[in-house]
Amino acid sequence: MKAIMFSARSYDRQSMENVNGGRHELHYTDVALSAETAAMAYGFPAVCGFVNDGFGAQVLDILANGGTRLVTLRSTGFNNVDLEAAERAGITVMRVGHYSPYSVAEFAVCLIQALNRKIHKAYVRAREDYFLLDGLLGFDLHGKTVGIVGTGKIGQVLATIMNGFGCRLLGHDVHENPACRALGLEYVGLDELLAQADIVSLHAPLTPDTYHLIDEHALGLMKPGAMVINTSRGALVDTRALIVALKSGHLGGAGLDVYEEEEGIFFHDLSSQIMLDDVFARLLTFRNVIVTGHQGFFTREALHDIATATIDNISDFEAGIGNANVLTSDGSSKVA
Repeated sequence: MKAIMFSARSYDRQSMENVNGGRHELHYTDVALSAETAAMAYGFPAVCGFVNDGFGAQVLDILANGGTRLVTLRSTGFNNVDLEAAERAGITVMRVGHYSPYSVAEFAVCLIQALNRKIHKAYVRAREDYFLLDGLLGFDLHGKTVGIVGTGKIGQVLATIMNGFGCRLLGHDVHENPACRALGLEYVGLDELLAQADIVSLHAPLTPDTYHLIDEHALGLMKPGAMVINTSRGALVDTRALIVALKSGHLGGAGLDVYEEEEGIFFHDLSSQIMLDDVFARLLTFRNVIVTGHQGFFTREALHDIATATIDNISDFEAGIGNANVLTSDGSSKVA
């Protein structure tokens, strides 16, 4: 099947070709999908996009008019797709149901420890031959309370890791995970989790109910000096409210691998340009904030899983076979 992949970097091409094995005719562009670029997909029955590619109603109509019948995402999240518009346009939408949960969970731990032990500061000091320890004081993770918001596969792996550190575990989710309970995790309401946790790590999908889940009210409930980690979706956190909490000194730190307005910033080289996003620029000024460019998923194992699911999605669609990665207009997955 002929497919075009938007926002494709060199590592995407390599992982896809390693898995594809000549099964499909794959074309690549590093251009992001938008209403202005959607015409590039003319004549391609399958279009593959990433987290910051826009699949709104206008784009989907352009794709459908150009002959596209399948949109397959190289991600588990699908908040960038208008599923109702896709259904109207006669386009099937598929996603990557899951990939290595260790990639994101382990990266969350990296952010926790980098913030806690001031690794980012120590690295810069060492480069300048400055080896005083003043300002680098951290804390033992052992005995601290970690609140995990979203206890699916990634949250479960994080719970396992933090249990190994000897942390007390709190969880919040619409569905309880028995494997997390077996680790001693206690399910509580969100307000209680925020009030008790020394570290809050977000692993929830972005939905209308979770948009700005961590807002002014939520941040106000958190313990003074507590830490927020977000490796899930940027818009789970109200960035302006986060900045206020950081400025006041109430929040101890934030580790962010995602940002609510990251489209046009992340996955681009802006090193020779002026940062036009004033909110993001302000965020970067805090010494107790670590921002990374949506790299939590970025391991060899995860890329292989993503490529495998994507190629399988294209193959199944071409063969008229449904699988659990098909998304319906209500946002659920089902076998077609």
